[in-house]
Amino acid sequence: MSGCGTAGVVVLGGINMDLVTYSARFPEVGETVAGERFLTYAGGKGANQAVAAARMGAATAMVGRVGDDLFGPQLLDGLRAAGVDVSRVAVGVGETSGIAVISVDGTAQNRIVQVLGANSACGAEQVGAVAAALEGADTLMLQLEAPMEVSLTAARAARAVGKTVMLDPGPVRPVPDELLGLADVITPNETEAEALVGFAVDGLDAAARAASVLLARGAGAAVVKLGAQGACFAAKDRDGGAPGFQSAFPVAAVDTVAAGDAFNGALAVCLAEGMGLARAVRVACAAGALAVTVTGAQDSMPGRAAVEALLAGG
Repeated sequence: MSGCGTAGVVVLGGINMDLVTYSARFPEVGETVAGERFLTYAGGKGANQAVAAARMGAATAMVGRVGDDLFGPQLLDGLRAAGVDVSRVAVGVGETSGIAVISVDGTAQNRIVQVLGANSACGAEQVGAVAAALEGADTLMLQLEAPMEVSLTAARAARAVGKTVMLDPGPVRPVPDELLGLADVITPNETEAEALVGFAVDGLDAAARAASVLLARGAGAAVVKLGAQGACFAAKDRDGGAPGFQSAFPVAAVDTVAAGDAFNGALAVCLAEGMGLARAVRVACAAGALAVTVTGAQDSMPGRAAVEALLAGG
């Protein structure tokens, strides 16, 4: 899997501690079910994607906020251990770190309740940090865990200096048309795509239609993540916007948490290295597949060697 040297990635996004329960099934409303185990581990879509990019070989800088609570130092230590530059992560005095309460059932599906905490306090300081970090980077990765205006301003700054902007439109919330227009690549899953385009994205045909709509709304390329079905992708500068499809790699799923973040990190790095979209999506699908074979969020982000091994075997 060849690239064009070391990629540089800046991630502006959420940094959370994940509190995870495992049970055979999800409870119905008003019901209590017996759980099987409980884990805590570092998460947040932004932080997960930063770890994913670093493990794919990119020089990666994280921009965001944590609280001065028990979780803050743990979250920063985990990012450092993964090789992520955290020098531009602020510690908010009197703020609580973001958390996500995650339930995982016996089929490895998950349900998540997120409390953004310090992530919600991102502002002008973080925009300035992004601008400084981008001087030595190729790509800015965004999600919707920071305030929308902060992400929008950071995207404007990145595009103004010719950097690639990748937008993961999750968690679901309205996205301004301007931000869509600033996104060189947008990477929704089925639920996020449905929220953006206004119709159910429940299969390959619907995903291809959604990708076309997102291109029409201004995105340079759209990659719709379809979980076990793979991914559908389209780009304005590729075959006239005609959609392509990459099937998923068959693996035994243990935990689907953060699989999309592994996908995004790999995709960003491959595109920054100059890889074509179709090949980059294939690599990203391999990274996402490996992520579901390991429990946890950042712990499940695969290294490049493992991704290459899966590609060689598939």
